[in-house]
Amino acid sequence: MQSSTGTSPGNAKGALAGMRVIELAQIMAGPTCGMMLADMGADVIKVEKINGGDDSRQYRDPLINGVSAPFLMLNRNKRAIALDLKHPEGKKILLRMIRDADVVTENFRKGTMDKLGLGYDALRKENPGLIYCAVSGYGLTGPYADKGGFDLVAQGFSGLMAITGEPGGPPLRTGNSVADINAGLLAAFGVLAAYQHKLRTGEGQMVETSLLEASLQQLYWHAAIYFGSGVSPGPTGSAHVLSAPYQAFPTATEWIIIGGANEKNWQRIAAALGKPEWAEDPRFARNRDRMNNRDELVQCMSAILQTRSAQEWLEIFDDAGVPAGPVHSVAQALSHPQTLARGMVVEQEHPVAGKVRTVGMPVKLSATPAQYHRAAPQLGEDTVSILGEFGYSAREIGALIESGVVAVATPPGEAAG
Repeated sequence: MQSSTGTSPGNAKGALAGMRVIELAQIMAGPTCGMMLADMGADVIKVEKINGGDDSRQYRDPLINGVSAPFLMLNRNKRAIALDLKHPEGKKILLRMIRDADVVTENFRKGTMDKLGLGYDALRKENPGLIYCAVSGYGLTGPYADKGGFDLVAQGFSGLMAITGEPGGPPLRTGNSVADINAGLLAAFGVLAAYQHKLRTGEGQMVETSLLEASLQQLYWHAAIYFGSGVSPGPTGSAHVLSAPYQAFPTATEWIIIGGANEKNWQRIAAALGKPEWAEDPRFARNRDRMNNRDELVQCMSAILQTRSAQEWLEIFDDAGVPAGPVHSVAQALSHPQTLARGMVVEQEHPVAGKVRTVGMPVKLSATPAQYHRAAPQLGEDTVSILGEFGYSAREIGALIESGVVAVATPPGEAAG
């Protein structure tokens, strides 16, 4: 487990050191993008509304000493300013910040920023080199561009729910918010491409993606089947749509995963199960045969697998060189030695919540690794210091606080979250 403390604005040794990002996004998709950039060294300034801030701050279950655990998960390494963008002075503050920024991110419904006078056309007048990243429900063009979107809606619209679950069962969403998370990753990918272009030319540009596109991208294999055959695939439970055996199987104790994605692995599986003749059995010899007879294959394998414990079978498959593994709970996965060895659990100190844990950066860079220099900020935690960086005097900052244009964090101990 990695641990960290500190309050420095960005990681000076990170790959993205020197990049400044103004994050207007909230909840999940946009903040995922911002966290990825911040972990890599960008100075990400999170701009939040004065009343309540990012809506994920209001997700009240679970709380860690009164602070929203979901908010803590997606907002580490960021600084925070609470700002009323509907107030003329609030807009002036944002525009001053934009002039010195490389990137601005937002995930509002199409037109929201334009109504505030803060859309892409307005902001690039202030900063022609600005990279403006928008994450929306359906994208900024097309007949559904004006519709709002949520992860669940995107999963249904894209076909993901039609391929999730057991055959004959009701449509199911994936267990995670795959549209939101993947949209955040795609946004970060787009920002990095645009940043590379900016470094070469000085030009900024619009970057956009959507929950719809983030969901559709998950359909590579299923789309290949549809485009190639004209048949729209349905759900297959834990089984793969193109390979067998490649799914979860019951043992005498717990479920395990077995991956027979090629003929070599299938031959090893058959031998490990004590049935080497299956490698030549016309029902199972080739992947096409196994797919055509998958129900029978699963029955035959399950009957043998249920004679021993999960641990016994995993040891047998490991010795045979068969890709196999357990079906972990979330707790088991996050506490496993391999997860910890990869730095995928990060422990940080928060001024109110105390010690908090978040999921680490999944991309490892040898020369400029991700660093975790601060936990998620309190609402308005850095308002004063950020305004000072952009040229506001102590007197001006005091007046802005007094007039309600900006807000500052409540000192720890006086209130939670």
